[in-house]
Amino acid sequence: MMKSAILQSIHEKKFHRELGRFSGKQPGPLAICIGGIHGNEPAGALALETVLKKLRETAPPFRGELIALAGNVRALNAGVRYQHRDLNRMWSPKQVSEIEDLLPAQTATAEDAEQRELLDIIEMALEHHAGEAIFLDLHTTSSEGSPFAIISDTLTNRRLALELGVPIILGLEENLDGTILNYINELGHAAIGFEAGQHRSPTSLLNHETAVWITLAAAGCIKPNYISEFFDLRQQLKRSVGDVPRVMELRHRHGVHETDEFVMQPGFSNFTRVTKGQLLASDRKGSVTSPEDGLLFMPLYQSQGEDGFFLVREVNLFWLKVSAQLRKWNVDRLLPHLPGVHRLADNLDALLINPQIAHWFVVEICHLLGFRKHSQQDDLLIVSRRRQSAHP
Repeated sequence: MMKSAILQSIHEKKFHRELGRFSGKQPGPLAICIGGIHGNEPAGALALETVLKKLRETAPPFRGELIALAGNVRALNAGVRYQHRDLNRMWSPKQVSEIEDLLPAQTATAEDAEQRELLDIIEMALEHHAGEAIFLDLHTTSSEGSPFAIISDTLTNRRLALELGVPIILGLEENLDGTILNYINELGHAAIGFEAGQHRSPTSLLNHETAVWITLAAAGCIKPNYISEFFDLRQQLKRSVGDVPRVMELRHRHGVHETDEFVMQPGFSNFTRVTKGQLLASDRKGSVTSPEDGLLFMPLYQSQGEDGFFLVREVNLFWLKVSAQLRKWNVDRLLPHLPGVHRLADNLDALLINPQIAHWFVVEICHLLGFRKHSQQDDLLIVSRRRQSAHP
């Protein structure tokens, strides 16, 4: 039944921007959930419809408001990832500012119009809500494999992502520009990306539904005992993870262009262990091999996309505990006293690093203290502090 629902959404179902809203009588968090920001990933939007249907049928005590949105409606209804541009690469401050200055009739492409419509709803919702806001972005992948979460590494994001009980990927935002998660994080709100599994897998629908329930419970919108089969659903999600490491960090991205003729070798899934020099794919230049030992992440098995594959490695949970304590102690204030590290004069939340002087694990130390790679200027590295939620 679940598989037929996904297939129907590709061939027949027509989505609308607002999948629905549900609010309680008591004030509480604002939860904004988006499914299908990539149009070939309908499972998230379908799962949100299921959650809304159950909420309306059972009318449980609920704090705050849930707003469920379809991401790229035009692409969802066409069954393609996007029509002109990847909607999840358009959320840089510059691009958002340009879109905000346009009237809906002035948008140049289908994705411009999609972004304009999403911005209107998100900005209005945030403007009318004074408390905590939580954003959940639902995705699926072209390959098989364990579900996982993607976060910008703030302590609030960590807390919410750990509740999901799935692997957490750190550092992806350093390699992907213009994602909607980064946009929301830079506004100072919690934002979690959840990847449920393969695009058409029946379990992806169930995993998405579970992730929404867990997030609503972790945010304090609803108590778990009011959610039918909550504990069974959570256990099922945890079982689907298997022996995949709990937390990983991104080590390498292999970007691709549509003219590269990139073809992934068959049989890889998320978190397959690979070794340095192992053949992973081919393109018009020849063989593409792994630059190091690690775990293969999001191998590309679809025609559209700019990311051929990623490599990740395990992060010991000990270091997460260390970094949390260091951030609470504001140890980052000591960084400008280290050789080769200076604060930017016009941005006190950013550091200018000279790798020729700061040789020792400088990027790793910045990660521990809540900074991320921002840009490269000549031989200098600029890192900026990840914004913390205004409502921890």
